[in-house]
Amino acid sequence: MKNLNYNLSRIESVDSAQLLKDRAQDRFGLKIAARLSVGSTDLPHDISERLRVARQHAVTNRKRTQLVSATRAATAVYGSGGSATMSFDDEGMSLWSRLASFLPLIALVFGLVAISVIQSDLRANELAEVDSALLVDDLPPAAYADAGFAQFLKLHADYNATHPGENAGQ
Repeated sequence: MKNLNYNLSRIESVDSAQLLKDRAQDRFGLKIAARLSVGSTDLPHDISERLRVARQHAVTNRKRTQLVSATRAATAVYGSGGSATMSFDDEGMSLWSRLASFLPLIALVFGLVAISVIQSDLRANELAEVDSALLVDDLPPAAYADAGFAQFLKLHADYNATHPGENAGQ
């Protein structure tokens, strides 16, 4: 619990330091804007319009960065010994984290290759069994290619289905 409280107070101090830094930047920007506004009354119209557009662009960018920093969330929560800590890593992922993110992809590719090899082996074994059964059989392999023999086998199978227990060849 002490570790959690320490980490939360550390996060709050980092946030308050960032808030003070942002306020100082805002005050500095307001001072510069006031100085520039005093001298802008005697500028030509085209220059004052370019300055106005530049100010609007700067304000828009500032609002965008404030939105991003306001919606920032913890990137990771670490737990150990009954306490949890949150990490706000702005540095990005380390080399090991990037390599670890590719592990599922590598596992998927390995699995697909293994499935392909296993299926190829099974198919080769099935073909070998059929070939060996044809070679060991009493009929020559050319009989299976004969269209009349295929018709004979079909009639024989139909007869055996309608007359169970009887032999069609007798």
